[in-house]
Amino acid sequence: MRPNSPKRSAAPLGLAAGTLALTVAGSLLSPAATAAPAQDPSKTGSSAAAFRGSVEVVEGPDDDQQAIDGAVFDDKNRNSKQDANEPGVPGATVSNGRDVATTDGQGRYELPAFDNMTVFVTQPRGYQVPVDEDNVAQFFYHHLPEGSPELKFGGLEPTGALPDAVNFPLAKSALTQSPEQHCLIGGDIQTYDQEEVGFAKNGAFADLAARDDYAGCGALFIGDVVGDDLSLYPQTRELAGMLNGPARFLPGNHDLDFDATSGEHAFDTFKANLGPDYYSYDAGKAHVVALNTVEYPTKQPAAKGDYNGALDEQQLEWLRNDIAKVPDNKLIVLAAHIPLLDYADQGSAKHQVDQVAEIYEILEGREAVAVGGHTHSIENMRAGDSLEGWDKLFGVKGLPFPHITAGAISGDWYSGRADGTYPLAVQRDGGLPGVLTLDIKNNTFQERFTVRGEDDSLQMALGLNTPRYRDWYAANLAKKGSAPEFTDPTAVSKSDLAGGTWLTTNFWMGSTGSTVKVQIDGGEAVEAERTQKMQGEGQLVGAEWSDPVAVQEQLVNGGSLADRMMHLWRLELPSDLSVGEHTAKVISTDVHGREFTESLSFQVTE
Repeated sequence: MRPNSPKRSAAPLGLAAGTLALTVAGSLLSPAATAAPAQDPSKTGSSAAAFRGSVEVVEGPDDDQQAIDGAVFDDKNRNSKQDANEPGVPGATVSNGRDVATTDGQGRYELPAFDNMTVFVTQPRGYQVPVDEDNVAQFFYHHLPEGSPELKFGGLEPTGALPDAVNFPLAKSALTQSPEQHCLIGGDIQTYDQEEVGFAKNGAFADLAARDDYAGCGALFIGDVVGDDLSLYPQTRELAGMLNGPARFLPGNHDLDFDATSGEHAFDTFKANLGPDYYSYDAGKAHVVALNTVEYPTKQPAAKGDYNGALDEQQLEWLRNDIAKVPDNKLIVLAAHIPLLDYADQGSAKHQVDQVAEIYEILEGREAVAVGGHTHSIENMRAGDSLEGWDKLFGVKGLPFPHITAGAISGDWYSGRADGTYPLAVQRDGGLPGVLTLDIKNNTFQERFTVRGEDDSLQMALGLNTPRYRDWYAANLAKKGSAPEFTDPTAVSKSDLAGGTWLTTNFWMGSTGSTVKVQIDGGEAVEAERTQKMQGEGQLVGAEWSDPVAVQEQLVNGGSLADRMMHLWRLELPSDLSVGEHTAKVISTDVHGREFTESLSFQVTE
């Protein structure tokens, strides 16, 4: 999704009243991460030691055009060809996007063939598939005999008849064998022009260039890789060359060939540049399933914006076949662009997945986590959470396993104040741009969100929701992007205290099971109340339920409006606080027991 073109202001980014910077002593606006430190490629799996290569397509045509076959093999010399001394890998799975075959004792497979299919290998544990010069994983072969219909951005070239064989090279890897994995999930890079490619480069990709913890599992970018202009794929995929691990991609609703007249060719240009629109791979004891949850078009004639959250029957059949091959002791990571379910659009069928109940049935009894993008917000929803919209639309009364919305690399579409490095781009929920990491050990995981340009300690924003703020909100709601600045946001009058003033904590990865405690002036810690209980109620929207820190930024400098979120806690300030300076210390504890601390100084006035 993208709203109307946001305002991008060049206002200075120092500490100023009414800005996000106030709540965290300016740390939100620090420079982008520095270059990656020197590494030992043999130990880190860094870019220098990457297994570079490609799928081996053996020239044909094959005599049997009804089936495709080949081998999955250990490419010992890494030349992307199966040489005489290179054995096949037994027990690997290969798919045509519908059927799933397991390789025999010699690593051979055979699958039914049809005209528009992508054949791909599921990377097994203990192996890596090759990557190209941009670190994009190479594990697939597109078969489209006559190529795409005429499309603005080109689509797929004709492949002709089936080749004699398609062989998939693998290299042994201690990194993917390890039971400890760190799987990087990046939402919505969504570059609309070359300037925004630069913002992504200076932001999240510079941060990732300085990390090597995800070298095994790699980075999965879950859709809206670009923003409608598919000619930006080459420049955007080049950013993956900065990574210290393999990159994989999923399509979003802004990655469509909008001039495609049927869903059969809606992602042909995506496929030509980045790979299959759905697939799976293993790292450690995690099985990552990457789904295409964008249906387009939903009616004729096709029109931009005419999409829906859904899986077609072929992909559902593949999902059943894929999961059936996965041992019960693995963690299933189900990744998609449009989330199965989310908080931001809990009342909209279009922005969630129609087949969510069928997917739950396929995964019944499995250890699983779903991750999604699309909403440009951060959401950490746990098993048992429920919302009114999910029940009304899909009959889901409670989540069977955690669902996480990963936020966006573009934040709020690169909106708001910018300093030349990147815009502030506060998201719809008041969160900041960044990336999600799933830290996996065996088949359990912990989630962490890393704000662009920051370390993992920054997890919340503190503010004051006063009657004066709520009056300003109401007066300026129609002036988003041009509202007058809210002055003295950390000043509260005695009458405001009497009228109801809350200290707000927007704990971005906070969830059911998290706690937020507040100490005023070093006194006893008091537990704050979570505004959205996630117990089957409807969505709470408006000034009373908003993040004042984010809203004061957004109404003045543009972007979305953080008027609803599932991770806001608030504590009503005592009405008898004395005139003068006060300090609130906030200790937020996530569902895994990790503590994060921030402080806010504020002034009570007459």
